[in-house]
This record gives sequence, C-alpha cells and structure tokens, in this order.
Amino acid sequence: MIKVDRLSDDEHRLVLPDGWQQGRGAFGGLVLGVMMEAMVAREPDAARVARTFTGDICGPALPVASRVLTRVLRRGNNQTNVSATLEQDGAVVAHASCVLAAPRKVSPPPGLTLDPPQRPAYEDAPVADMGPPLGPRFAQHYEYRLTGPLPFHAGPEAVVQGWLKERVPLSRVTAAAMVARLDAYWPCVFSVEERRRPVATVSFMAELLRDPGTLDPRLPLFYRARAVAQAGGYVVEMRELWDAEGPVALNQQAFALLG
Repeated sequence: MIKVDRLSDDEHRLVLPDGWQQGRGAFGGLVLGVMMEAMVAREPDAARVARTFTGDICGPALPVASRVLTRVLRRGNNQTNVSATLEQDGAVVAHASCVLAAPRKVSPPPGLTLDPPQRPAYEDAPVADMGPPLGPRFAQHYEYRLTGPLPFHAGPEAVVQGWLKERVPLSRVTAAAMVARLDAYWPCVFSVEERRRPVATVSFMAELLRDPGTLDPRLPLFYRARAVAQAGGYVVEMRELWDAEGPVALNQQAFALLG
C-alpha cells in the first residue's frame, strides 16, 4: 500500500502518506499493517507465515517521516516471535507483535467451525460511498458493498456486514493487507447510534487462518462484525473475513468511546 524502505534487519523507514487519515492520524489498519510488513520481513523461511498479530495504537500517526524498529524475540524450531514499534520524532506511536509459523503436521483436528454469514451475492449488493465528506479519507481506497445497517441510523443491533475489497487491486494479498482489511469498516457501535460519536482503537488482535498469499487479490471478502460487550466507556467487538471456502481471518478490537 505504501513504500517501506528496509535500512537494516531491524529498521525500516517510510513516510505515512497523506489521504489515508481517519481523523487527525492515519488509518489504524495502515499503521498496524506497516508494522506487520516489517515484522514479516524479519523471517527468512517463507514457510513461516503470519499467524497472529497484536497491536496498540499509542497516539495519532501523522503523515510525516517515520521509522519502524523490529526485534526478533525468539526463533524456535517451529515458531518465530517478533515485535515492532513505529516511531515519529523519537516518540512511539504504535507497538505490535506477531507470531510466524509453518503449518503443523497433526492428526485430524476436531470439527470446529463458525456458522457462516448470510451473504447476498456480491453483484447484488450496492456500492456505498463511505469516503469524504461523510466518511474518513482512507475509505476512498476501498470498495464497500453493505448488506447490514448503515452507521448512525439508530439500528436495533450493533452489527456490521458487507463485502470489501481495495479499489486498486493488489498484486498479491499480504499479511499487512489483511490487517488493514480487518480495520477498514467502522465500529459496530455506530450501527446503533443516531449521531456521530468519536472513538479510538485501544487494542487490536488478529488471527490469520489462511496464508494471505493464497488468496486471489481480485476477489472481495465478506466482512461480519458484532459488538459483544461494553463497560467503563470501552466497547469490545469481534470481526471476521470470509471467502467462498470459509473464514480467512478473525479480529478482536477494543474501542474507547470519546464523546
């Protein structure tokens, strides 16, 4: 999505682009995706792909020169653990860690599955313009086809559903792109609100169930999310991305309600 220059094993430099804002700072999925890309670059074994990602956004990431510092915490026989920080003007703006591992040869696992979402055909779902002036600037880079409630229409359920893909097709789906896709829709609480309310992502955890490189970058994914709990001015929600074969990624986010 953006150019990231690798200066050494543990340092990447970049300039966060203008036009990807969500409020004052850059879209959280872009910031977290940049760190994911830098962490994946630390692993020399292509068979070890990103399995999990955990990130915290500490403050607004501005469209200025930035650097990502990575550290391999441990590289074991089957698993690599890496951490990263994104810094601007010497201050930490975001922090993340990820697990990379090759597929494991195990006996047939138990039949665990999620109930699949009801998915109207992609072609039958209308395109929704979620970019400026009504939506954040970063939304102009995605195509949204909603099958659930619109934000700020005081709906009965805190849910979000719809198709999603980049407006400019990727040459290859990466772990960084998957992190960004998981963050591309709005918080579920907006579906039950009747007025705009500022929120901020406090924590972001993702599980990549499929090697992103095996996904067709031309095809959309179906997005389903629901808010599951709230307390003390914070809301927790669960998000999913699906293709025709099943779920490809899961995400839990915690949001602070700011107004």
